[in-house]
Order: sequence, then structure tokens, then C-alpha cells
Amino acid sequence: MYCPRRFALLEINKDWNENAFVVHAELIHEHVHDGSHQFSDHRKVVRSSIDVYNDLPEYDLYGILDCVEFIKNKNGVAINGLDGTYKVRIVEYKPKAPKDAAFHETDAIQVFAQKICADFVWKCNSEAFLYYADTRRRIALPFDESYDTMLKQYLNEMRAIMESHMIPPRKKGQKCSGCSLSDICFHKEEKYNVKDIVMSMKGVSLS
Repeated sequence: MYCPRRFALLEINKDWNENAFVVHAELIHEHVHDGSHQFSDHRKVVRSSIDVYNDLPEYDLYGILDCVEFIKNKNGVAINGLDGTYKVRIVEYKPKAPKDAAFHETDAIQVFAQKICADFVWKCNSEAFLYYADTRRRIALPFDESYDTMLKQYLNEMRAIMESHMIPPRKKGQKCSGCSLSDICFHKEEKYNVKDIVMSMKGVSLS
């Protein structure tokens, strides 16, 4: 959703590069996944780094949830390894909230994909939240049918790119300033120098 070209560089070329934004996000996720967020009390059971999947043909997804809260509820669902029934709540951690909206749509579609997997695994209708570290706030995500249509569209586009083995061109108006792959995506050309070219033709190297 953010950039098809970035997706292809990561998945087809296996390119990788880090910047401050990536490192910040990785540090947050390391803290979430280190086990310190796991606990149980009389009301809920909290677990981090949970594998989920949905192998229905229209999705065929798998991933890892940052945090899942199993909240005790008589109208909830049974969870393997736990006594009683629970409502399921997904919490995805992100470093920075947008300035002009409640949440980034790119974050929301990722969490919707997680919800599709969680609902498949636990046979539930899970709640989904984003937690932005800079504001220290949870944002409830108001999912509707439009997200399912959107997710399927992006999955089809992603699979088409993978099958083609082609790197798409940059989108017009694409915001690239915060992308960690910008140096890879924008190939830097050496300055044109006539003297160097003439001297190299004479067999003299100036470098």
C-alpha cells in the first residue's frame, strides 16, 4: 500500500537498508516481543509474538502478532491452553502517529490482515488496536467490508508482482523521504566530467 516498488525491492531483489525510522520501529518491536509484556490476571491473559495464519485461497496469509490480549468473557471463544472463554484483542505497536489523522491507513491494512488470520485461528471476531509509541495511545480500528475488498486487491497486486519478477516504476507523487530504501531505489550517478573521459580514452586514469 505504501509503495509497490519498495515491496518488489524487498521481496524480489531481497534489498534491505535501515534508517532512523526503521531502527526506532525495530527497537519498539524488540521490547514488545521480549516477553516482558506477557502476564495473566483474573481478567485477561496477555501474550506477545504469536504466530497466526489464514490458509483460505483468497488470503493465504501468515504472520506474527505483536501482542494479543485474551479477555475473559462468557460470550467469548475457547482458546487452546486456557481455561474458560475469551474475547480476542490484537494490539499492533507502531512508533509514530500521523499528525492529521487518527491512524495511518498503511498501518490499518496491516492490522486488518492480522485480524483475518486471528479470526481464522480462534474462530472469533477479534478487536483490533494500534498503539502509537510517541503519543502512548491506543486507537481502535473501525474495520468494515471495504477493508476486506482493499486487502484482497493488494494481495492480488503483490502476487502479480512476485510472479512477474519485475520491479515496478516509482509512482508519481510517491513520498520517498522517509523510506529506508531511497538510496537503493534512486541510483546515484557519477558527475559527468569531460576531462576524465578524454584522459581515459588516452589510457590515463585520474581516479
